[in-house]
Amino acid sequence: MDTIASLFSFITTPVSWVIVQFHKVYGTLFGPDTGWAWGLSIVSLVILIRICLIPLFVKQIKATRAMQTLQPEMKKIQERYKNDRQRQSEEMMKLYKETGTNPLSSCLPILAQSPFFFALYHVLNSIASNDTVGVINDRLLESAQKAHIFGAPLAAKFTDSSDKVEALNSSLTDVRIVTAIMIVLMSLSQFYTQRQLMTKNVDTTVKTPFMQQQKMLMYVFPVIFAVFGINFPVGVLVYWLTTNVWTMGQQMYIIHNNPTPGSKAQAAYLERLSKHVVKHGKTRNRRERAIVKAIVAKGRDRNEYERKFINGLNKAGLAAQGDGTVIKSEATAAAQVEDGTSATGAPRRQQPKRQTKAKRQAGTAKAAGEPTSLIKADEPQSDTKPAAAAKKGNAKPAGSTRSKAQSGQRKGPQRPKSPSKK
Repeated sequence: MDTIASLFSFITTPVSWVIVQFHKVYGTLFGPDTGWAWGLSIVSLVILIRICLIPLFVKQIKATRAMQTLQPEMKKIQERYKNDRQRQSEEMMKLYKETGTNPLSSCLPILAQSPFFFALYHVLNSIASNDTVGVINDRLLESAQKAHIFGAPLAAKFTDSSDKVEALNSSLTDVRIVTAIMIVLMSLSQFYTQRQLMTKNVDTTVKTPFMQQQKMLMYVFPVIFAVFGINFPVGVLVYWLTTNVWTMGQQMYIIHNNPTPGSKAQAAYLERLSKHVVKHGKTRNRRERAIVKAIVAKGRDRNEYERKFINGLNKAGLAAQGDGTVIKSEATAAAQVEDGTSATGAPRRQQPKRQTKAKRQAGTAKAAGEPTSLIKADEPQSDTKPAAAAKKGNAKPAGSTRSKAQSGQRKGPQRPKSPSKK
């Protein structure tokens, strides 16, 4: 790790200068030799770096959205070459090259801040070795060595010996407890960030190698942090825990306000947006208008959640426009109801009225050519007693014989029976 950190020594001086400037501010509030002054200086360094990386993060979001537009093409390639994994990978790489997308774009923020991470490691390691580094002179070096966070020095590690920890005015137990807690929090925050990305903000209808890679990283990264975390100084753990919390909050904001199309997060967002639009009768800000405009522009290519959103507006008497605005359309909805059509434009299904038994028999008799006056409503009741008497005497009553029209038989010439053999 020392060799890797020395490779980024060119940025050590800027990093140490930023820490010292923040230390001057917090030192006046908490004291120059306290862990709060030095710890908050490291946290402020993280926040400053992440603010500078916001344009790169926006570029990462755009690249991820571009990957989402390729999902239908990826699905076709998977179905076409489902039995040939090598040809499938070749076609995927060809598609990435033609469209100018990069499936590894999600790693850009980590790669961009890695020089600052190793530079900070080099600064803290030099403090632990009692060596001046960058703009940190002997006076600041002595002050940094006295700084403790919950009893653990900023430059102490989990693997340090008891003699080295005692030289920093601390105990090995305090150092290991603090570093173990911070390593666990660092790994859990990384796992939760990646998990909410995979479970809420990914279109699960199409499975691609990119998704498999993200799923693998969800379990690999926490293990990597847990293994290498025992060799990180406490100050570096503060840095990495802070950047993980920042990433988690940033990811939650994106999932809540700008989810991936076709994901569960989009379904929840469009449900909230539908309630707000129906309540106020209009889109409230530019972001909502941009979302509605994009959904309207898709037309027939809308996914399940977007179609449900448009249909919900129609049922509420609203209509989404191409510029992202929403207008009321009560007259259209009323006209559709009068015409017997639903709010979505589909004709409503009419249920046929159920006829009584007398009307059904009258219709049958009319179709057979019999006069309807022969059918009596009380005919089943008059046949009750003769039928019971016939059952007792094993004889068929004459009154129980129905006409051919009543029994449903066709009236007219019947097919002659085949002659019996003599």
